Amino acid sequence: MRQEQGLDALIDQQSARVSAKVLSRLLLDDLANVSCKIFGKTADEVPVLLADLAIIPGSLRYEMFDQRIDFTVLGEITNVEYFPLTYRVEGKKYSFHGRCSTIPKVCGVDLYLSKTYTEKLGDKARQHFSVSVKKLLKLMPR
Repeated sequence: MRQEQGLDALIDQQSARVSAKVLSRLLLDDLANVSCKIFGKTADEVPVLLADLAIIPGSLRYEMFDQRIDFTVLGEITNVEYFPLTYRVEGKKYSFHGRCSTIPKVCGVDLYLSKTYTEKLGDKARQHFSVSVKKLLKLMPR
């Protein structure tokens, strides 16, 4: 299940009530250089970095009607010895992570790695993400 971190740190300097407009502006600034790391694990449960994806310039945008921020990341697959199991998306303060898989409709994962994640060394992987501003507003203390 996707877990969010850093929301408190992101809004820490805001003195007024945080609206969708304010939160979306803060998130857009925070996610401007977002990255995504994909991990596998050894038999001893030690995390191993499989791919490090960076934001595609110009892909970060706010959908005002749906109150959501969309972006796409792209990067090289650097290790194919392990299966992708988890991911972590990191902005400057705000981040989220969860379980992932390259197999569609696997129970218990919140991110299906697209077909661009080939599990072949050196290939480029591309992944799209959405952040629901509406959902994050509900998580914030009143």
